Amino acid sequence: MINISESAQQHFVKLLDTQAPNTRIRVFVVNAGTSSAECGVSYCPEDSLEPEDKILSYEGFEAAVDEESQPYLEDAEIDFVTDQMGSQLTLKAPNAKARKVSSDAPLKARIQYFIESEVNPGLASHGGHVNLVELTEDGIVVLQFGGGCNGCSMVDVTLKDGIETQMLQQFEGEVTGVKDVTEHQAGEHSYY
Repeated sequence: MINISESAQQHFVKLLDTQAPNTRIRVFVVNAGTSSAECGVSYCPEDSLEPEDKILSYEGFEAAVDEESQPYLEDAEIDFVTDQMGSQLTLKAPNAKARKVSSDAPLKARIQYFIESEVNPGLASHGGHVNLVELTEDGIVVLQFGGGCNGCSMVDVTLKDGIETQMLQQFEGEVTGVKDVTEHQAGEHSYY
């Protein structure tokens, strides 16, 4: 479920050596399945364990994951990197914002996951996002832009050269095009 690098495992062993016996680490997701999802790691003393927790064993320590966070931590990675700027613990959880769907899930569910995990993180740097409005019978994905994308002068380029190109490649033979139904109004919120 969670791949913890050797350097991160060594780091956790050192940290846990200073804690009460049987203390584990807890890996969790706050606001799981939303665009504001955040991943974290904390100490988990023995008396903080919940019956539904999943216990993962690593070299010299254990990690606890609460039941709600489990599906959102699929394919997560924790690393401990040291460079000239110092040391840093990194946690990457590609499924934290949207629960991973299987390759045989309905097309609409796979498109929604793709939007949450691939498209919206890129648009977020400009304060924008897209929502799936509809999937037509002929394979047209109908989107609505929001945030900084609403009224942006580059929205057509983002739609055709970015999102549509990605979706046609990702869902080859299933998606035939992408359409924007947003009534764009430029304003202070728009990114230029």
